[in-house]
Amino acid sequence: MYLCALNMFFKQKFIPIVLLAAMMWLPQQVSAQIRGAGTSVFNFLSLPYSARLNALGGDNVAIQDGELAMSLMNPALLNNATDKVLQLNYAYWMQGTMFGSVLYGHNFGRGKWEKQPEGEPDKPNYFAVGIHYLDYGRMPYANEEGGLMGNTFTAKDILINVMYARQLGPMFTVGVAFKPIYSIYESYSSFALGADVGGHFQLPDSTLHIGLTLRNIGWQLKGFYSDESGRHMENLPLNLELGLSYRFKHAPIRLNMTIHNMQIWELPYASANLGDTGKVLWYDTMFRHTIFAIDIIPKSDRFWLTVSYNHRHRAEMQLKDQRSLAGFAFGAGVRIYKFSVAFAMSQYTKSNFTYQASLSLDINSMLKK
Repeated sequence: MYLCALNMFFKQKFIPIVLLAAMMWLPQQVSAQIRGAGTSVFNFLSLPYSARLNALGGDNVAIQDGELAMSLMNPALLNNATDKVLQLNYAYWMQGTMFGSVLYGHNFGRGKWEKQPEGEPDKPNYFAVGIHYLDYGRMPYANEEGGLMGNTFTAKDILINVMYARQLGPMFTVGVAFKPIYSIYESYSSFALGADVGGHFQLPDSTLHIGLTLRNIGWQLKGFYSDESGRHMENLPLNLELGLSYRFKHAPIRLNMTIHNMQIWELPYASANLGDTGKVLWYDTMFRHTIFAIDIIPKSDRFWLTVSYNHRHRAEMQLKDQRSLAGFAFGAGVRIYKFSVAFAMSQYTKSNFTYQASLSLDINSMLKK
């Protein structure tokens, strides 16, 4: 009886109050972040968290296929398949820079006193938590003339994700994420609170998936340094994204498109590698907002192959007068028994490849006799 009353209060009072407060706060915070576009901090939040995301060009907000790390781009991508899944991710970036994360998903649902609506799952509430760690390695101290002083320092970024999603019916899911963020570079440190909100829609036959998310809403609580006006505060890298994914019924192919940073037109570093033109043409700027990817996935879903193209990465990271695969990414994954293993690679410059590996463990399968 007490549990039933608590559940009714949670549904009828608590959730509407939280939603109302969020609706009043979000427009003000988003407006402030848009006005400060191009001056963001914590840009490591834009890195791909898993091999699957790396293979998809670094970002995807539409695919809802049980890949737990997808929820880091859009919390509404949590679903039935992410229940009791443990995922480990590791990436080697450049010059000793390493990026790792641990994720766990858990679904919960209605009590015994509640009747399950037809067409809805037993556990319509999806939850996940993740810890992410970026280590830039040890760097030497140097004086003003560039002379090495003999000792070194470190730089690290730490992110915690707490995500919740709710299935509203067979085709709709909404989600929210809360993200404490901490960075320390030598003796300078900063702390921030961020949030993501997202939604996901899919057709009953699961051929078409559409995702919409607003990522990195929030603010710094402690800046890296102080100036004449006090503690210097910067914006988080706000990102409004729309994703579409279409899987053919009679062919093992899925087409993906992600449109990112829709809240602004001119992207940071837009003038890189322009040669003698001095400006970015409108169609070039438009394509810098898009990522295209093709998946090859059989009906069994036991493996996948992916190739993607991120035009912004290509335009900003390709070295002038040198051939490279900057902007392209490749990946593959296979599901063996209770494990899923994935590997991806991408190139940012001619001499540097990024390698990323992911391992997922389905604990539900292990518990079954």
